[in-house]
Amino acid sequence: MKRLWTGLCLLAVLTHGCAGGTDSNERASAPAPSSAAQVTGATPDSSDGEGADEGAPSGERAGDLAGLRPATTPTTPSASAPTPSSAAPGTGTPPPAVPGSARSPTPEGAGALPSDDAASGPSAGTPPPPTKPTGTGNVQAGTLTAGAWDDNLNFDRFKKYRADLLKQQHPGILPTTDEEHTKAREEFAQRSARETLDVLLMIDTTGSMSDEISYLQAEFVELSNAIEAKYPNAQQRWALILYRDKGDAYVTRVFDFRESATEFRDQLAQQSAGGGGDFPEAPDAAFEALKQLTWRSDDAAARLVFWVADAPHHDERAQALLDGIRGAKQLGVHVYPVASSGIDELTELTMRTAAQLTGGRYLFLTDDSGVGGAHKEPSIPCYFVTRLDHAILRMVDAELTGQHVEPVEDTIIRTSGEPKDGTCKLSSGETVSVF
Repeated sequence: MKRLWTGLCLLAVLTHGCAGGTDSNERASAPAPSSAAQVTGATPDSSDGEGADEGAPSGERAGDLAGLRPATTPTTPSASAPTPSSAAPGTGTPPPAVPGSARSPTPEGAGALPSDDAASGPSAGTPPPPTKPTGTGNVQAGTLTAGAWDDNLNFDRFKKYRADLLKQQHPGILPTTDEEHTKAREEFAQRSARETLDVLLMIDTTGSMSDEISYLQAEFVELSNAIEAKYPNAQQRWALILYRDKGDAYVTRVFDFRESATEFRDQLAQQSAGGGGDFPEAPDAAFEALKQLTWRSDDAAARLVFWVADAPHHDERAQALLDGIRGAKQLGVHVYPVASSGIDELTELTMRTAAQLTGGRYLFLTDDSGVGGAHKEPSIPCYFVTRLDHAILRMVDAELTGQHVEPVEDTIIRTSGEPKDGTCKLSSGETVSVF
């Protein structure tokens, strides 16, 4: 018996020693930026990691300026909801069910501007979001959810939305003119098909984006694969611009267009969130960098930028940002914002302005995925919710075909209002177009 006890003790010691491995406190060093990257505005003694000193304090995520920056309350995910599907984009695989309300309409959200234009028809209420996927080491594409809106198809409504916010006289509102918006609407009334594709992914990588950036990386890596499979002759090229703010490790980091989609995916996978610390960031610097990229200049090319962010510009940089957006338009680049968790009303107006002036559409993440903090209910009365990858593929389809592209029935997770045949009738009697 004594020998048995001694043997067991020895076995326990040996087993514990073998299980030790690498110290759990060790962290792999962050990959160095590629030599292809152009870094501007770096602070010499700043770190590029995700240290605690770089993340934005939780109390600073929502502003409180004249109603333009309402505080948001994080949504607690439903414990019984299923994990969203990870099927490859564009396969027609049904999206994850929303508990108790799949395909049921929901009313205009409380986060939107006050309106008497709620979509008519029955409402089942806003569904609880699904359970947040566990773990960050195995992030799957097809998780994030989004809606889309085209302000050039709803131009009168956009003018009213902008006018209502202009009354607040906030200094950060872009100083555009009514004539400028009207000309843009007329210019993009007709669309032409394109043959080749240049796509820029422009991401705010400050600390507040850390809750969603790994999912966005997975989404866009798979999107490049899906576009390559669906449009093998489009000769797609991808570029990447990352931006933060002055005082961070960098203000902009730029990877120009490359023919290799693999190189784009590798560069994207190496990035992480950090820095920030206050609410506004430096998208004006990113738009300035956009103008320096080697965009295709022929009429056969579709030129898109997906601008992913959760914060506005600094008020005093409003003119600089507008100059950058105008520069994008002169290059024939269509801006597709992707509004992330924590945005305020000023950020929504800025993003929608950029999309309307350049011929893009406004995309916004929703709470249906259960990922990230609470997402602002857009000041939009009626829309479809699909997976983000499905929404972006529709935008690419629209750009390459020159046609209005509605979501496929089995990709719709839910609706806000009752969109039907591309339109939605509101309780006020107004009819809006749904993209």
